[in-house]
Amino acid sequence: MFTGIVTSVGKITRAAPRDQGLRLAIDAGMLDLSDVAVGDSIAVNGVCLTVIELQGDRFEVDVSQETINCTIGLDGPNDVNLEKSLRLSDRLGGHLMSGHVDGVGEVTRFEPAGESFLLVIRAPQDLAKYIARKGSITVNGVSLTVNRVEDKDFEINLILHTITVTNLNKLKPGSRVNLEVDLIARYIERLQHYGA
Repeated sequence: MFTGIVTSVGKITRAAPRDQGLRLAIDAGMLDLSDVAVGDSIAVNGVCLTVIELQGDRFEVDVSQETINCTIGLDGPNDVNLEKSLRLSDRLGGHLMSGHVDGVGEVTRFEPAGESFLLVIRAPQDLAKYIARKGSITVNGVSLTVNRVEDKDFEINLILHTITVTNLNKLKPGSRVNLEVDLIARYIERLQHYGA
């Protein structure tokens, strides 16, 4: 589990083909790897991946073809948001997220709005029903609050700190982003479908 509070922006330095997917080498940037072991999970742009090799301030992960098919930004050199998995004793500064990306959205607007930034994303039709005003959403691994929803489009206000410490500062209209909807919304739908 993760919180969506990004600890570092790292960089995919190599994406080498493997049987049914890729092996990624990632420069961890400012992410402290001193307490990370092979087998631990790290969220990479919101995708929960297992560390298979560690070397200094770099780590490697394998990514399946299925994960590549339903995410964006893991198939080549790219800046990525990083977060180590949550310990039970950690503060929950964002919201609970699994690192299982639900789909890819598209940025339709990204522009300054006073001292912050307005971000509007169009979600895939099948995810739109899970996105609620004042609810939580994960965008490229960043826990954010939805300010407004209109059909498939949702609006977020990004403070300067978030822009500074994540890769969201590279977004522009047409950019594609990984989305994970709130866990509670998914479970409520399942309960309603089968009755409580």
